[in-house]
Amino acid sequence: MIMSKPIRIVIADDHPIFRSGLSQLLASDDLIYIVGEAEDGEKALSLIRQTLPDVAILDIDMPEKDGFDVAQQLITEKAPVKIVFLTMHKNETLFNRALNLGVNGFVLKDSAMEDILNAVKAISRDEYFISPALSTFLRKHAQSNARFERENPSVKNLTKTERRILVLIGSYKTSKEIADELFVSRRTVDTHRNNICLKLGLKGAHALLKFALDNHNDLRL
Repeated sequence: MIMSKPIRIVIADDHPIFRSGLSQLLASDDLIYIVGEAEDGEKALSLIRQTLPDVAILDIDMPEKDGFDVAQQLITEKAPVKIVFLTMHKNETLFNRALNLGVNGFVLKDSAMEDILNAVKAISRDEYFISPALSTFLRKHAQSNARFERENPSVKNLTKTERRILVLIGSYKTSKEIADELFVSRRTVDTHRNNICLKLGLKGAHALLKFALDNHNDLRL
C-alpha cells in the first residue's frame, strides 16, 4: 500500500488556546504533520522560511506583522507554500482583499474546528476552500470580477506581473517601492507601467493611477 506524503503545516495565531486546539485537531489526522507554531507575524515568517511547509495557516489579526503582511512577503519571495487565512471577522472587504492577494483558503474562526481539516485537504489537492458561511461573499466577488472584465476587456491582455504592478499602484505604491517589493529595478517597473498604459489605452500623467485606484478591488491577481 502506497502511503500519501504528509501535509506539513505551520500555524500562526496569537491566541495560544485557540492555536493549541487547532494544532491538536490537525495533528489527529495521520496525513498532517505540524512543523511549527508561531504567535506573531514576524515569527511566522521566520518559521515558514526555515521549515518550508506545504501550508501556512495565518491569523489575519496578529502582532508585529498581520496575516496580509506575511502572505504578501511570501508571495513576493515566491515561497512554495499555500496560504490559509483565519479570521473572526465576517467582513466582505477583508474577504475580497484576501482573494485579490491570491490566498488559497479563507476560514472563519467560529467554524474553524469544522472547516480547517477540509480546508487543508482541499488546498493540498490544489483546490481552494472558503468557509461555507461566506458563500454569498464569494458569489458577489465572482460577479464583480466578471463584470469588471466585461467592462475592461483589455485587462485580459496584461501579464500576471503587469496586473500585480497595477494592484500595487492602486495601493499608492511608488515605482521605487514596487521595485523593492518585486526585487527588480525601477527602470523595469517603469517599463511595465508604460506597457500597461499601452495595453489599456491610458493617456495622461495620472491616468494609470486613476484607473488603478478606481478598479483596485476588482484587480484580482
